[in-house]
Amino acid sequence: MIKILIVEDDNEINRLMKDYFMSKGYDVICVFDGIKAVSAVRSDKDISIILLDLMLPFQSGDRVIQKIREFSDLPVIVISAKDTIQTKIDVIRLGADDYVTKPFDLDEILVRVEAVLRRSKMLNNKKLTFQDISLDTQTKTVTISGNIVEMTATEYGILELMMSNPTKLFSKANIFESVWNEDYLGDDSTVKVHISNLRNKIKKYSGKDYIETVWGMGYRLKI
Repeated sequence: MIKILIVEDDNEINRLMKDYFMSKGYDVICVFDGIKAVSAVRSDKDISIILLDLMLPFQSGDRVIQKIREFSDLPVIVISAKDTIQTKIDVIRLGADDYVTKPFDLDEILVRVEAVLRRSKMLNNKKLTFQDISLDTQTKTVTISGNIVEMTATEYGILELMMSNPTKLFSKANIFESVWNEDYLGDDSTVKVHISNLRNKIKKYSGKDYIETVWGMGYRLKI
């Protein structure tokens, strides 16, 4: 079942959306502030899409998008009373997938949810390539120079994260929170060990070291 996270501090709007989507067969969880929104995404791996207000207590919707995009590519539809073109442009650039202005029609929200989920599914069922490495996100297999390479779930997660963002420099905290789905508490050894194991497997089959260490900052793929 598709699970929707509704992030809206207005009790009545929150309840209306919850009742509507549950009547359409969706599983729904609701939170009322930005901090709990980020926490819910970290802890609940069954969430499929987020409906997000911008004007939230404790942490704004803009900041919520920024925080979530550090560790998740879950689709986000912003639903806000802010109706300026610049606001819409800004949140799309931050990583939102769609924007709906209040007041809204629930049937329109449903159509947009369905459309965003379709696009997300198409993007997720794809192959990633980098140099002589191929990663199939549907079958969860990695091929290097034509050889299928056995990897642990953690090694696969790190490689998928980096291949999905081949120009990005990842801090150890980025990697840990994205792959382990836990808060990073400053222990470098866990990430270092798995990066080392991943490097060794890549080098064994390609003869090259594609993961670059940027001292004091993190890791990235060598372009």
